[in-house]
Amino acid sequence: MKKLFFGTMLLALVIVVPISTMAMGRVDVGVSIPLPPPIIFPGPPQLVVIPETNVYAVPDVDVDVFFYGGWWWRPWEGRWYRSQRYDSGWSHYQGTPSFHRSVPSGWRNDYKQRRWKGQQWDHQRVPHQQAQQNWSRWEKDRHWEKQNNWGVRGLKKPQAQSQQPSRKVQPRQSQPQSRDGQRRQQQENHERRGR
Repeated sequence: MKKLFFGTMLLALVIVVPISTMAMGRVDVGVSIPLPPPIIFPGPPQLVVIPETNVYAVPDVDVDVFFYGGWWWRPWEGRWYRSQRYDSGWSHYQGTPSFHRSVPSGWRNDYKQRRWKGQQWDHQRVPHQQAQQNWSRWEKDRHWEKQNNWGVRGLKKPQAQSQQPSRKVQPRQSQPQSRDGQRRQQQENHERRGR
């Protein structure tokens, strides 16, 4: 009788435990995008600014590494990655960064030949700390364009565009406005004059 009782209990335990664990279990499905392999730098990288852009490139490694907009960027296996550091912390970036359209595919050959669009290119190497600290101000002040046109001799400066956007003449409204409408119109006029 004892054997029958213990056998029944064991059978019940075997049946109940897997069912309860299956009910509590969950299924996770995730897609993992692999991260690029690390780049071994012999020291902190020196950068060059690619002429006619505000994109900095690391010319001394065999893979493309760019610095733009406060981020380090690199393509790998058809995907883009970005990081706050040049040597670690890469995360996947959905799509292609907009700056990459302005980077000629042959920039590295131009760098090695010290030529840009057929002109002598006296590129200036920039320590990564300087680029990280100054990129925003340099872009705003057009530093590289004003400083010898990115180091390219004879490069024609782009024609200066008017700093003020074109102003459209607003048609007068023939019907009287409410107070809210008047305030909104005054605000728009004030903003338009401030540009």
